[in-house]
Amino acid sequence: MVRASGNQRSTSASRRSRCAPQPWTSPIATVAGRPPRAGARPAPESSWPVLGETMTAVSHRAQARASRLGGLRRILTMPIRILDRRLVDQIAAGEVVERPASVVKELVENALDAGATRVVVTVEGGGADRITVADDGSGIPAEELPLAVASHATSKICRVEDLAAIGTMGFRGEALASIASVARVSITSRVRGSDAAARIEVEGGEARDVAPAAGAPGTAVEVRQLFFNVPARRKFLRSAATELGRIEETIEALALCRPGVAFRLEAEGRMRLDLASTADPARRVRDVLGAASGDGMLTVQADVDLGGSPVALWGMVGMPSLARGASRAMRFSLNGRAVLDRTLLHAAKEAYRGLMEPGRTPLGFLAIEIDPALVDVNVHPAKTEVRFRQQQSVHGLVLRAVRESLRAADLVPAFELARPAVHASDFSEFAALATAQAAGAAHPAPPVVLVETRAPAAAATATDAPLHANRTARRVMQVHGSYLVVEDRDGILVVDQHALHERAMFETLSARIAAAPLESQPMLVPVPVEVDARAAEAAEEARPLLGRLGIEVVPGGPRSVLVHAYPTFLSSRGVEPADFVPGLLSRIAEDGPGDMESALSDVLDMMACKAAVKAGDRLSAAEIDGLLDLRERIERSSSCPHGRPTSLRISMRDLERSFGRA
Repeated sequence: MVRASGNQRSTSASRRSRCAPQPWTSPIATVAGRPPRAGARPAPESSWPVLGETMTAVSHRAQARASRLGGLRRILTMPIRILDRRLVDQIAAGEVVERPASVVKELVENALDAGATRVVVTVEGGGADRITVADDGSGIPAEELPLAVASHATSKICRVEDLAAIGTMGFRGEALASIASVARVSITSRVRGSDAAARIEVEGGEARDVAPAAGAPGTAVEVRQLFFNVPARRKFLRSAATELGRIEETIEALALCRPGVAFRLEAEGRMRLDLASTADPARRVRDVLGAASGDGMLTVQADVDLGGSPVALWGMVGMPSLARGASRAMRFSLNGRAVLDRTLLHAAKEAYRGLMEPGRTPLGFLAIEIDPALVDVNVHPAKTEVRFRQQQSVHGLVLRAVRESLRAADLVPAFELARPAVHASDFSEFAALATAQAAGAAHPAPPVVLVETRAPAAAATATDAPLHANRTARRVMQVHGSYLVVEDRDGILVVDQHALHERAMFETLSARIAAAPLESQPMLVPVPVEVDARAAEAAEEARPLLGRLGIEVVPGGPRSVLVHAYPTFLSSRGVEPADFVPGLLSRIAEDGPGDMESALSDVLDMMACKAAVKAGDRLSAAEIDGLLDLRERIERSSSCPHGRPTSLRISMRDLERSFGRA
């Protein structure tokens, strides 16, 4: 028998000691200061630091919670007291002064109330470092400068009755005091006819004595280091470029409301805006919206009587092709005040329903002049929100006026051809092209159908832009079973057959359902349709809407419905319930039980899309002729219900220019 050596015995003992169960020192117990539990099973070593970090995080959260609870206990035991004036001003500043653009808005509005005809805004650091607003208004007397920066001091109202008919941009007496509480402010003003100006400086709400100064007639307000005493607010400001963009938008909105005032914006020593005063509001709209709008702007005008008071609406709106993604693309003025009103925006967008893609906002500007007693501007300290006493009447006025302007316009977008450069080397490519065509002769392209059509007569019911050229149309081609190419006296019109037929189906359905529910066909045997749970629930809530569509469904289970009746409009076109009902109920479930008319329009859009001819469908000469006739008779034929164009026009001038003939 061979004895193990000393080293072997040591190794064996070490192995036995590692294999035997060992008590584990828990990191949790260690952190908590408790002794480890005897016989506790060890955890992998890699879990130790993770558990330690977890417990550290738990400890921090517990401390934060204890701190919050302690603060709450202190608040609950504090006596009621009147807040310090500076604290009140800073709280008010949170509503009035959101960002540098808010400062510019308040100061420019003060200038306009003072009768200024020229306003110059200078900005540094996106407005966070410095904002200067100088005007040529009436000015502030030296003895009133301390009151100008005091809370709730104003020259614009003096009685409770004044709130019922506010005719000025400002009236709260909060703006300057709020700005001065979170920035370093100096005001230099000279009253017209006075020989000298006066200045007052305010820092963090603390005003200094008024002192003589040099200055031109009018007022200049300088705001430096915005939020210098509220670091948390300053940290939330965006980049200088973003803040400058907001300032520019603010000045543009104010300039649209006051075309008779000249506006100028300088930033970092560079000119950003220079709008000369004008007596023509249309010129100001074109100057602000820029060259991008081109000739695609339509004038909107209406004068009505609202509750015995006259209401005037004027503005300019862009063609559907100019629609933008931002809601600020459409701007509004109410009695010369720039406002952001949901009622007005909704009315404008509803007028474009079916003419632009969902989620877009029309480009334009609308100004309303109304009796101040019929509108409440004392809704929010920022004075951008308003309430109309007759909201539905104002909504209807805007909707009808914008829609009439769109109906009177030719909404067919022009397609501009790029003029290619022609080089001698280009002609060598014809040989390669001919070879390729010969090689592909075994697989010819789909034929182009060429048909003669009669010139459609002018329809008495046409309400959209008539296809004037179609009245003398001579030849039509169907290309690739998808597009119709129409020759007319002005050039060529390319029509998307699916988009045009979809619009025709939509208008037909809308007219039918306005008179009575759609004709439906009872099913001999109820048709089961699989849907998700939300869609099944929506079927019950939307029963009245479905009834108008000629659809009757009953629950068939948690994820199915039984179709008992189905519109003949769809069944006659081969659209089966299983192909339409699931998508319909899902759409209703997503939209929710909101506006019934809006939901109905969306559903009719779906039905029209299903029933319309598709891209790739070959049409007979009679079908093509009938489709082009429909274009003359239906409303809004220039776009499909989704807002995409149904046709594009290529003028002879563009063709000749592209071929070097013009």
